[in-house]
Amino acid sequence: MEFEYILPKDIERRSFEIIEAELGSRKLSDGIKPIVMRAIHTTADLDYYENMYFSENAVETALSAIKDGALFVTDTNMAKAGINKAALSRHGCSVECFMADSDVAASAAEKGITRAAVSVDKAAALGKDIIYAVGNAPTALIRLKEHIDRGSFVPRLIIGMPVGFVNVVQSKEMIIESGVPCIVARGRKGGSNVAAAVCNALLYMADEK
Repeated sequence: MEFEYILPKDIERRSFEIIEAELGSRKLSDGIKPIVMRAIHTTADLDYYENMYFSENAVETALSAIKDGALFVTDTNMAKAGINKAALSRHGCSVECFMADSDVAASAAEKGITRAAVSVDKAAALGKDIIYAVGNAPTALIRLKEHIDRGSFVPRLIIGMPVGFVNVVQSKEMIIESGVPCIVARGRKGGSNVAAAVCNALLYMADEK
């Protein structure tokens, strides 16, 4: 089997060309194309063309939040690690993940709930503009919806990308129905890598504004 020799600096560009070719006649609007393309690039899964949901003005809201120096909060350290730190710095943004914090673990054990839910509570208490990116834990989305319903915490944007089988689909639909600006991978697919990819796509789009 022959392979195509590509210089390291050209691999990403060539990957996006291949994605474009495989999408064929399926087109994406300019406003969401960089996000969907990066999700596909990260996963090699063209299904993201179909399952990515964008609430009205979600991208514009995200770019405004980034301009304001929003804090990104993730539900895994993998997602945190995957977000481009130089891009965050260019916009005065930062990223946190509270899942491994000792106080979060202790509170979760005491209350009999997940660390992901307690992490949402910790983020809510900060009183900051937050883009909340979930790539693993549907309980984080469920907790976010509880805060939204109470009016105690409403993120500027929710990126809902948990992967799996238990409460994954339901939690995503809850966020869509909440009316809060969101970008959601409907269905069972997602993951920390996809959540980070969406964050990076938004940051790179902000670079161009």
